[in-house]
Amino acid sequence: MERLQKVIASSGVASRRKSEELIQEGRVSVNGQVVTELGVKVSNKDEIVVDGLRIENEQKVYFVINKPSGCISAVSDDLGRRVVLDYLREKGIRERVFPVGRLDYDTTGVLILTNDGEFSNLLTHPKNEVDKVYLVRCEGIVNSSDLMKLKKGVRLEEYTSAPAKVALLGVDKVNSSSQVRIIIHEGKYHQVKLMFEAIGHPVKKLRREQYAFLNVVGLKPGEFRPLKIHEIKQLYVLAKHKKDDANYHYRRF
Repeated sequence: MERLQKVIASSGVASRRKSEELIQEGRVSVNGQVVTELGVKVSNKDEIVVDGLRIENEQKVYFVINKPSGCISAVSDDLGRRVVLDYLREKGIRERVFPVGRLDYDTTGVLILTNDGEFSNLLTHPKNEVDKVYLVRCEGIVNSSDLMKLKKGVRLEEYTSAPAKVALLGVDKVNSSSQVRIIIHEGKYHQVKLMFEAIGHPVKKLRREQYAFLNVVGLKPGEFRPLKIHEIKQLYVLAKHKKDDANYHYRRF
């Protein structure tokens, strides 16, 4: 027996928190009876319906895609724009997967896709501090003072970013631009772009190189692969028990 919200989240319908909201809003029924209280436990024999659709016990699947520029990190788009799931559907993947977090329309790189809601919630929860490594091409010549601001955390509109790990990789004086690698464990909306705007160096190009230890080496834009069993297990471990930097496989600064 498991709690109803956990079963809903594990089915991929919504995150654990959103599943709780669905229950409290009266949008979930168990064996034909609407359930509005949290804490109800169910078994695999119970019929669970969310918004009129029965939850199926799907086999859990996990993918990593090299997200190209010009597509949305979503399962669908009201404006008809290309979404990351289109690349999987074109290759015959029929499971109802969704992105773990998101990358902006013009941002490229590592993006995880799954139908495991609990796994997704674990990776994206701020308290679990899973590192993301980004390669940034920004306007202007970044100096040591700029890097120090990022390392200490910069004040944005509604919050101050957590201290980041940063390294200046190179400058292009002719085109007045810089290349910076930055590691953050937060994942707020437009965060990296906002951080660089805050220090006066707007982002021109942004790529996520790694999510924890995962990268997309060998994958062309739009290509994807299933995660290996040991990768899934390691992501669970990293999210549940934050490791020291020595346990990550990103390149040293």
